[in-house]
Amino acid sequence: MSNTRTERDTMGEMQVPSDALYGASTARAVDNFPIAHQPVPADVVHAFGYLKAACAEANLQLGKLDAKRAEVIIAASMEVAEGKHDEHFPVDVYQTGSGTSTNMNANEVIANLANLKLGFELGAKGADGAVHPNDHVNMGQSSNDTFPTAMHIAGAAAISGRLAPALERLATALGDKAKAWDKIVKIGRTHLMDATPIRVGQVFGGYAAQAGYSATRAGRALARLLENMPIGGTAVGTGINTHPEFAAKVCAALSKQLGVEFAEANNHPEAQAAKDSFVEAHGELKAIAVALSKIANDIRHLGSGPRCSLGELMLPATQPGSSIMPGKVNPVMCESIMQVACRVIGNDATVTTAGLGGVGSIFELNVAMPVMIDAFMQSVTLLTNGAGVFVDKLVEGLEVDAERCRGLIDQSLMMVTSLAPEIGYEKAAKLAKDALKSGQTIREICLEEKVLGEAELDKLLEPMSMTDPHA
Repeated sequence: MSNTRTERDTMGEMQVPSDALYGASTARAVDNFPIAHQPVPADVVHAFGYLKAACAEANLQLGKLDAKRAEVIIAASMEVAEGKHDEHFPVDVYQTGSGTSTNMNANEVIANLANLKLGFELGAKGADGAVHPNDHVNMGQSSNDTFPTAMHIAGAAAISGRLAPALERLATALGDKAKAWDKIVKIGRTHLMDATPIRVGQVFGGYAAQAGYSATRAGRALARLLENMPIGGTAVGTGINTHPEFAAKVCAALSKQLGVEFAEANNHPEAQAAKDSFVEAHGELKAIAVALSKIANDIRHLGSGPRCSLGELMLPATQPGSSIMPGKVNPVMCESIMQVACRVIGNDATVTTAGLGGVGSIFELNVAMPVMIDAFMQSVTLLTNGAGVFVDKLVEGLEVDAERCRGLIDQSLMMVTSLAPEIGYEKAAKLAKDALKSGQTIREICLEEKVLGEAELDKLLEPMSMTDPHA
């Protein structure tokens, strides 16, 4: 038996693997774009499944598609949505900038699956009563509105279903540490130099707030993707060859499928010609990455040591840190998150340039959509997985060295800050400089020079009160 079959598209015959669910157009794209050997993200493929099912349902309701074909198209599309046929979507990310090849890949796979359900063989699109990839699966659609719509679906589903919950979980985990450690006082630091005392709970409360604001940013990114669906614009945003109610019905079906509220674009030419909503949404992802990197980097430094550095936190040991230094343990989970931030920030540059006129968006269509959604989905995935691993492998096992925190407070020259209102800034500054020279603590030099009485010093130099001076 031959391992290929012959299929035809509008450009002629192509040899297709005999067991492939796709057809000639997809095979041509595989042949034309051997660039990264990396298909579009699976999330986008699944989004196409949801979209094609919603389109078939809308066309059925509008009397454009017969019930027999609609039923098998919807069933086949939902199999694609569920990830059952990912291996039949081989088209490279670096393809036509409109994503036409991926749209045709979806049309061909779904048409073949539908035809198998009707009793036809693979490649039977021209048979009487069969499902055709263009005429039926792609009815009322264009690659120019389906690919960007799939982008919206994939991004929205990943943010709502994965990223936002991961960030909320991180915020909760950090908040739990803040509550547990709120009675422990440590020295604060600004410019990497000693500052006034702060409670460990306050520090981690700040981290928890950063993670919480990151979840809010994810919500804002989600909102941008839900409100501007391009479907219904077809070729250039005018809606040629589709029913005027088609887009609204598709959005309603998608909202029901995915549990989030999609809305048709208010202006279809804008929705197809520009991808500003993705540039804006990824800006929120970049801000999330920056926040997570700040948290990770702080924890990395606070846990540095274990004997010759700050050592206020004790990070869980997850793996050996050196191939030459026995017993060395490194802050690898923090470093992982910081590298995630590097990639997301780089992806933001990709999304931004892909949205620029003259690079991606020009006239009535953006022609850098596949690389834009590839970068976008990678950012969502990295942030989601990074936040989850950070909780599991670091935050939950993190401990604080309360004794080390107390010892560093006693040595800090900036304890003199609370004396300044009583003795003046200049005298307090001189005390700090003299204490540094002599190696004494602020308390010791104040007692030696009889600056204030012991009881007054006890009151002013009490670390806990300095962390909540207005209580």
